[in-house]
Amino acid sequence: MLLLATIGFALCFWAWALLAPLGPRLRDDLALSSFEQSLVVAVPVVVGALGRIPAGALTDRWGARRVFPLVAALTILPVLYLGHLADSLPEVLAGGFLLGLGGTAFAVGVPFVNAWYPPARRGVALGIFGIGTGGTALSAFTTVQLSDAVGRAFPFDLVAGCLAVYAGVARLLLRDRPGRATAAGSLLSRTALAMRTPATWQLAFLYAVSFGGFVAFSVYLPTYLTRAYELGRSDAALRTAGFVVLAVAMRPVGGWLSDRTHPVPVLTVSYGLVSVCALVAAFEAGLVPVGTAAFFGMAAGLGAGSGAVFALVARLVPAERVGSVTGVVGAAGGLGGFFPPLVMGVVDSVAHDYTWGFVLLAVTATAAGALAATVVRRRARVTAGA
Repeated sequence: MLLLATIGFALCFWAWALLAPLGPRLRDDLALSSFEQSLVVAVPVVVGALGRIPAGALTDRWGARRVFPLVAALTILPVLYLGHLADSLPEVLAGGFLLGLGGTAFAVGVPFVNAWYPPARRGVALGIFGIGTGGTALSAFTTVQLSDAVGRAFPFDLVAGCLAVYAGVARLLLRDRPGRATAAGSLLSRTALAMRTPATWQLAFLYAVSFGGFVAFSVYLPTYLTRAYELGRSDAALRTAGFVVLAVAMRPVGGWLSDRTHPVPVLTVSYGLVSVCALVAAFEAGLVPVGTAAFFGMAAGLGAGSGAVFALVARLVPAERVGSVTGVVGAAGGLGGFFPPLVMGVVDSVAHDYTWGFVLLAVTATAAGALAATVVRRRARVTAGA
């Protein structure tokens, strides 16, 4: 079940991230400004983020066996539209809006995996499931290359075919854990209950920084590298894929460390690493070796932090509410990835410099580390004592 969920998550994220590697090309083909290009790659992120709230609540009620194949099947439609029909800025934005459906898969998989594993193993299990975020690496590695080698529509057709196969296989093989806790009440009441829980908002902020930072870099790094370092499109896409792979690999490491020790110290160290590396990146030193080391350090911190946040969710949230809380926390993570590309685009357009964007990231990461080390640590102790 973990393998099936992880594969589905990766495929949906592959679809979700299709526009990001094509950002520089869309900028040239459609004569976009820096802000318009940032908007194109950010729209799927925000829609996928907000869509996680109802997706998580529906999973608590209906189970992933019904919701996961539905999400995969519906995502096929915008993928094909973008590949074959969208050829103007409004059309690409409309397709990107619907492409956000792929991003909701996260809120379906977390409660599903959480139900199958005992508390002592949930951190590493959820971290393994989080490897599905590597779908963005698949997109970064393949989209530009396949588009150049075969044709503009081919990457979209490939992803649509994979989603169709997965939707059928998941409908046949995916099973919710027998006797899993089923949430009572309407979708609205369960979502409202999750939002009234203080821990939800603390977890949401932490995830907005860690996963939001990961998403922001995965969608905007190709643009940044081509603008700041004048790299070619394929080179920038491959370097972004390396960033994504490291962040994805560190996610189960963060979960495993959280199971062995506790999520709070893992989060504190992770955000500290991100803060330091963001300040280094702000100076735009040479890409080799200083710039590369800074970006890899941020990738490691963001990946480990993302894994630790959901290890903490498993400790603080009752099983029957994990989907609803995951929806809100996951939405925050997606929204956390929506704003940085827009900020970076605006900063570049106004100042022709990216320094303040990285400074803001360093300040935000420092605030997240302080929150984890104080308020969240106290809440975790109270919950453990109860």
